[in-house]
Amino acid sequence: MQIQSLISPSRTLCGVEGGSKKRALELLANTIAQDIPDIDADELFRRLIGRERLGSTGIGHGIAIPHCRIEHCKGTVGALITLTDPIDFDAIDSQPVDILFAMLVPEDAHSEHLQTLAALAGALNNAEYRQRLRASKTNEALYDAALTTS
Repeated sequence: MQIQSLISPSRTLCGVEGGSKKRALELLANTIAQDIPDIDADELFRRLIGRERLGSTGIGHGIAIPHCRIEHCKGTVGALITLTDPIDFDAIDSQPVDILFAMLVPEDAHSEHLQTLAALAGALNNAEYRQRLRASKTNEALYDAALTTS
């Protein structure tokens, strides 16, 4: 999996105020919708919230991968944000989250969804990779750090 195929500089935000899980998901939805006009921010937000109701997407180590399927999505799309202050995300290790990597896939992309999610989780489980993301101080630096998964 190539991370550059998922994110873009305009969907990479460094050091934003999250405040709460709901607010962070809203920020991700708005960020993606601003970059991809075919995606409705409100619908995306509802789907991300709906997915979280099934179980937290907090995978541990301060990381969450909110994800869902959505109409009008022509391929897998991602957004990456880091938060100034970690937020409670009901993560599996009970640690607060400060790195969120959203992932959207088309409605009919079942196997692609799972493969991409697994690859993304694998990259984010690398301690050095997480440290590079956390050390980034600008949107551009975060984007560059995200592209270097090894």
